[in-house]
Amino acid sequence: MTQRPATPLPPPKERRRLREAASLTQAQLASRLGVSRETVRAWESGRTTPRDRRRDAYAKLLAQLAKPATSEPAPGATPEPSPVTTERPANDPVVRDPVVTSPVVTSPAAIEPVDIAVTPPALTNSQEVPEGEPVPLAAVSEQAGVPAPLTPDQAFDALYAFCAPALVRQAYLLTGRRELARESVERAFQLAWQRWPEVAVDRDPAGWVRAAAYEYALSPWHRFRPRYRHPEPPPADASDRALLDILLALPPPYRRTLVLYDGVGLGLPETAAETEASTPAAANRLLHAREAVAERLPELSDPAVLHQRLAELASTERLRAARPPVVRGGSERRARFWTRAAIAFTVTLIGATALTLRTAPTRYEPPVPPGETVRGVPPRAAPGPLSERELELRAKLREEMVNGPARLVPKPE
Repeated sequence: MTQRPATPLPPPKERRRLREAASLTQAQLASRLGVSRETVRAWESGRTTPRDRRRDAYAKLLAQLAKPATSEPAPGATPEPSPVTTERPANDPVVRDPVVTSPVVTSPAAIEPVDIAVTPPALTNSQEVPEGEPVPLAAVSEQAGVPAPLTPDQAFDALYAFCAPALVRQAYLLTGRRELARESVERAFQLAWQRWPEVAVDRDPAGWVRAAAYEYALSPWHRFRPRYRHPEPPPADASDRALLDILLALPPPYRRTLVLYDGVGLGLPETAAETEASTPAAANRLLHAREAVAERLPELSDPAVLHQRLAELASTERLRAARPPVVRGGSERRARFWTRAAIAFTVTLIGATALTLRTAPTRYEPPVPPGETVRGVPPRAAPGPLSERELELRAKLREEMVNGPARLVPKPE
């Protein structure tokens, strides 16, 4: 399979310079390209690079901005958006034929993520999020309507309000349990609050929390918990039950890859990184998962239709996350509990050590030597009737103990 060479793009700093030279904001440039402002920001910072038709449109627009301006639009005029489509290219082998006999991917570009901008955002956050790209905490707080600078509580609440509703729905697709999905998201955010200095400076705090929630939701130790031994009521719709049964029948790594790629809309390299697998391994897992779904539900062989059905399945359940102060309070209570437990264990260990040192001997005490045989005393025998000789000896000993031999006693003068 031959691929056309990618359209060359200027360096990230040159992209930003060209935009600022044309007096365009990131929002205006994003409107022309049909993408979000965060996507343009990621392109200009060099964190991500556009691909396929977006790359061609971005390169063409930058080339126009690089030319000398002959006819500038009016300052108040609204620029017309460029006719850029968000559909997949028709030559995508996985989209065109997702059920293949040999799931071998020669390059990461053979699989493209489904654009979540043209589907209901049931598995994504309520705000517009660029697909497959990390969302910095400043952008999260800005989209959540929280002014900057932020206190740690405000930043955490903004991140929670931005990510928690979608994460609960994603965890439900991974586990099929409503309570476990909510618990996984709460535990992930509690862990994030405990490590907030680390999460706050992370380049993708939403991805950090998502990975923690997925790890907790897919933990194999849940099967030993009494409350999770009995299944929960399945969805009311028959098609939703069938799709959920197929998802739960997949191995956890395959299920996670399918939800991240076809549900959330991450790119293949990002999916491979989050599942801690190589890009070819993630592609094989994705293809096998699609094959399993298409084998039982042929109408979901199209990845776009599968993405739509995953969004609908997650939206049918009324899954609501707890309030941010409740999660922060639970995290602080858990931290206090484990801190006190560690202090109590340390104090107990110190007390036991001190007691051992106090009661331990301070000098060497030789062991008691073994007994020696006394002449005339028979060896100790097992219990039983005494012989004549033993009876005579016992009587003699008792007589001597009571009436011993005469001893010299001093008499007072």
